[in-house]
Amino acid sequence: MELRNLRALVEVAKAGGFSAAAKALGTTQSTVSKAILQLEHDCGVQLIERLGRGIRLTDAGEIVLRRAGNMLSERDHLISEIGELQGLQRGKLKIGLPMMASSVLFARLVAAFRKRYPLIEVELSEQGSRRLEDDVRKGRIEMGASLLPISEDFDWRIVREEPLMALLPVEHPLSGRASVTLAELSPCPTILFEEGFVLNHVILAAFRRRKLVITDVGRSANADFMIAMVAAGLGITFLPKLIVSAREHRSIRVVQVEEEDMWWRLALIWRKGSKLSPAAQRWLEMAAPA
Repeated sequence: MELRNLRALVEVAKAGGFSAAAKALGTTQSTVSKAILQLEHDCGVQLIERLGRGIRLTDAGEIVLRRAGNMLSERDHLISEIGELQGLQRGKLKIGLPMMASSVLFARLVAAFRKRYPLIEVELSEQGSRRLEDDVRKGRIEMGASLLPISEDFDWRIVREEPLMALLPVEHPLSGRASVTLAELSPCPTILFEEGFVLNHVILAAFRRRKLVITDVGRSANADFMIAMVAAGLGITFLPKLIVSAREHRSIRVVQVEEEDMWWRLALIWRKGSKLSPAAQRWLEMAAPA
């Protein structure tokens, strides 16, 4: 069983087809198809069902895919460790960054990491926290980021803690206040993030603990668009203080939320019990010093 064939399976599953996988791998569709056939021969079972407009993994295919991610990740770790043993600083680091706050928290850090370790290839993936958690579980990335509370599937280390602020239209009755409670905000139409964002669960859980109802009037994956919708008078929203501080907000009002569980606590996560590659260890030391 060859690792390149496992890589082909991972890319076919990720891309949803042979043509897109071939493009991602920089090879031909027939080469990818042969790799999958060889892998199926090695495993003795069918791994992929070819459909009219795509593919579907069989039950056996799902098992092999899960193991393939781990095996390919271990290969990258092996190469990194051998490089370190030889006194080199080369290797590959696959990390996932949150769509929100990555520009504020991680842009300079990535630049500093590349400057310090120029021979380490950094492969970035920017997704919502739920997707990043899934990518870490399946070995697509070595380290991701998510909000507390963190699943028992992961080891983790806190990167940043920020209070959640309420963003209100200027004409809102509470816009002149220095702070507000969730009970006061409960009747307000609220703009939330899309489903893949763990921040939604933090906010909704805080409302549920107080037996309050939240009125969901829209969802977005873009903080700037959410701020624009608040400015247009559609409703209110909640964002971490550092996100708000990095943007101008003349047409909205930013108010402190007086609730101890309305906090944005971001942590770096990796598979529980796994040994981090040298590159990942260096990233962790720079991003979240112990």
